[in-house]
Amino acid sequence: MVENDRVRLIDASTAYRTAAGWAYGFPELTRNQRHVIKAARYVSNPGCYPTGFISLVRPLTDAGILPKSWPLSVNAVSGYSGGGRKMIEEFEDQGSPNFTQAPYRIYALSLAHKHVPEMKMHGGLEHPPIFEPSVGRYAQGMIVEVPLPLYALPSVPKLRHLHAVLTAAYAGERFVEVAGLEEAASITTLAPESLNGTNSMKLYVFGSDKLQQARLVAVLDNLGKGASGAAVQNLNLMLGLEETAGLVERFDWSTAPGKSLDAAAS
Repeated sequence: MVENDRVRLIDASTAYRTAAGWAYGFPELTRNQRHVIKAARYVSNPGCYPTGFISLVRPLTDAGILPKSWPLSVNAVSGYSGGGRKMIEEFEDQGSPNFTQAPYRIYALSLAHKHVPEMKMHGGLEHPPIFEPSVGRYAQGMIVEVPLPLYALPSVPKLRHLHAVLTAAYAGERFVEVAGLEEAASITTLAPESLNGTNSMKLYVFGSDKLQQARLVAVLDNLGKGASGAAVQNLNLMLGLEETAGLVERFDWSTAPGKSLDAAAS
């Protein structure tokens, strides 16, 4: 439909996320991805689930710690806004024939979810991961998890090795933060809404060296870094603006009138 060489596009659908000629709009994907986006005529905005998954997996496949042929699974929960208008109506519109009061449900039971090709390609994988999405009865915010049996990986890595790779991959990034191992070890629960209203994503390495198991976790706002926030970030890059223009890096709930982090998360 675009017949001139002046118009540049950011597409928010799934149509071009694995298509030739389209730049993938995750600036933190590799050290060169920002330059790719800046120069591109066509940019495909990432999906929210893939953003969390790829952020955890791609550095490990690039580093060779995670074999590209590894049989990965990804477990995730999102607020119902991630399902678009139809799902929002199901949870909010009591007049809808599909209205539900379910607190939680899993879906995409056939495993043929539209995000899987994107996860495979940009995660640097040879096989599609087993994707296990779910939705909770809250509007927005998400947690994406990738479990790893460390004892089965070729190098039998420790938690610190995984953490070091992720930390190096996102060093200096404004919108992606890797929690320290001590911070992760001190956490007993994690709320999917903790970064709502921001374009930030926080990554965690949980697990046990004794059990030789790891639980990699990404927390983000599915409407922020997982959608419109990422689109604005890409737009800024394409226009040569400050990358953070118009974006919230991290909302400080402590300064919000009458709010607290616990209240916000509830």
